[in-house]
Amino acid sequence: MKLYMTPESTVSRPVRLFVAEHNIPMQEVLIDRVERYRPPYSIINPNCLVPMLEDGDLRLTESSAILKYLAEKFDSPTYPKSLKQRAKINEAMDFINTNLYRDFGYALCYPQLFPHLKLRNDEAQAAALEKGKERSKRWLSVLNDHWIGPDKTYLCGDQITIADYFGACLVTIGEIIRADFSEYPNIVRWLNNMGKLRSWPAINEAIYSWAAAVK
Repeated sequence: MKLYMTPESTVSRPVRLFVAEHNIPMQEVLIDRVERYRPPYSIINPNCLVPMLEDGDLRLTESSAILKYLAEKFDSPTYPKSLKQRAKINEAMDFINTNLYRDFGYALCYPQLFPHLKLRNDEAQAAALEKGKERSKRWLSVLNDHWIGPDKTYLCGDQITIADYFGACLVTIGEIIRADFSEYPNIVRWLNNMGKLRSWPAINEAIYSWAAAVK
């Protein structure tokens, strides 16, 4: 199997973390931000994004889908067979991907990190970031109070699932912009639990370096 990825990519990291924690044999193919828009990668993956998993004649994009495929293929307990348990895991991943990350990632973090996403003037940029910040607070509160709460170790209970691999790597992009999670103690506790994974430091080394570079 091959995983086309970029180490600092928010959505590459969940898959790389899962692979490392499960000792899955995987050939990693580094795709940089320029290369991904050019052949041959743009031909085999027309959306020109990472990650992409190649397993024989299967090419699979989207981090969430790749996690589910690998968990199923390698019979990981992080994606239980129970229909109801899987439904909750899928729900958590969809919540993070479509609600929280839409405002936290795309509206708050990305405009500060990527010049091509910055608005045309400082006033517009400041207004957009303020809106992204306020909307992000709502979703972070839902994550803190509803999904994790005071009694759960992970998103869906006391056992780690692929939703945790996915969610923690997306939320920690906030470290680059110095997001303060202190008013969300359950999120802080959850991220600390994820940080105890043996592979967490190595997989997240690139994003820590990015955070240090823009300090």
